[in-house]
Amino acid sequence: MTEPRAAHRPSRLKTLTGTCLAWCLAASLAWPSLASAQATDDDLPISEIQAFSEVFERIKRGYVEEVDDATLLKNAMRGMLSELDPHSSYLDAEAYRNLRETTEGEFGGIGIEVGLDDGQLTVISPIDDTPAERAGLQAQDAILRIDETPTDRLSLQEAVDLMRGEPGTEIRLTVVGAGDGAPREVTLAREIIRTDSVRSDILEPGYGYLRISQFQARTGEQVEDALTELRDQGALSGIVLDLRNNPGGVLQSAVDVADAFLDRGLIVYTEGRLSDSDMRFSATQRTAAPDVPLVVLINGGSASAAEIVAGALQDQRRGVVMGTESFGKGSVQQIMPLGNGEGLKLTTALYYTPNGRSIQAQGIEPDVEVVRGRLEVADTSNLRIRESDLEGHLGDGGDRAGSSRSDRLDGDYQLGEALNLLKALNVISQRDTR
Repeated sequence: MTEPRAAHRPSRLKTLTGTCLAWCLAASLAWPSLASAQATDDDLPISEIQAFSEVFERIKRGYVEEVDDATLLKNAMRGMLSELDPHSSYLDAEAYRNLRETTEGEFGGIGIEVGLDDGQLTVISPIDDTPAERAGLQAQDAILRIDETPTDRLSLQEAVDLMRGEPGTEIRLTVVGAGDGAPREVTLAREIIRTDSVRSDILEPGYGYLRISQFQARTGEQVEDALTELRDQGALSGIVLDLRNNPGGVLQSAVDVADAFLDRGLIVYTEGRLSDSDMRFSATQRTAAPDVPLVVLINGGSASAAEIVAGALQDQRRGVVMGTESFGKGSVQQIMPLGNGEGLKLTTALYYTPNGRSIQAQGIEPDVEVVRGRLEVADTSNLRIRESDLEGHLGDGGDRAGSSRSDRLDGDYQLGEALNLLKALNVISQRDTR
């Protein structure tokens, strides 16, 4: 069937063409402000706008189902942003609200951070003590289906929308891990995800543990409170700062956390095309733990704000970074409200560590690489009997100092090695002062 000639098109088409021309006019009016960072001789791409208008017209006229103008324009905006990079996106009212809820620390869902890896929906990290974490989902797991919906045709926002829902409702994920032979199904019940982003513990007397699951608005304050509580339990000979599977979050909170361990120097800086995208953040003298030996744990699920903290502490030689290479998300997104309850998440700059290293697509390399593993009992063929194994052996005269040990160390090889490193650093420090 041939296309009807333009002279014979119905009057409805004139209205459609008027809509497209209005959109093009709006684009041309907005163009100068967007082009202010470009050369002054940039021209409006008239031919591309004409092509857009024609595509818009043909969809309206020939698509199998009727589509309203607002839907097509919103889809066009989504397409514009999704083709820029994986982190820029158009936020409808629900998505904008969800983003604010996540930043503030409360939302309904399963507690998982996801991204697109070559178009494949992939777990960046599960959030501590959520259905996703309890179900055993790990960083780099690929999510193939959400209930009955294949994920290969979903945008990142569409996938997130499917996974969020009313508390108590169930969701079924088909996932495959990097080393798995076949996909597996995991059924989870959605919950209200209230994320207390900071947890602390004493690993052994004198050695503290600080876990940050993500960077929310109040994470910096929570870290200071946790450090105070750890100090109240006795003098600290070392701290393990656990940033594994931390997907990032609020930039200012990352700065506040790094500042808790630094009393001077640059923490992070950003560079973009616009002047207001260039920012520098430095440590203040008000520091909660300026001199306690520090080991920072990272892995492939440590991203964005977590990488800012690890990179700053590494460059400033404030702590030893241990684990495996981090995720490598070093881009800055600004959230821009659009005035109608919707928003725009746009990548505007890149993060750089104090020494000028770009985090983007590079990640943070640990000073000491320790892969994930578990401790196993050795072959008993070389079993040796000790005094404590003999029946009726004498006691030690009372509880020995330092015998208390956190359950967190059981089965966590990386954490155990971090504690061993802190002990070694203290031994070396004591020898140097003799």
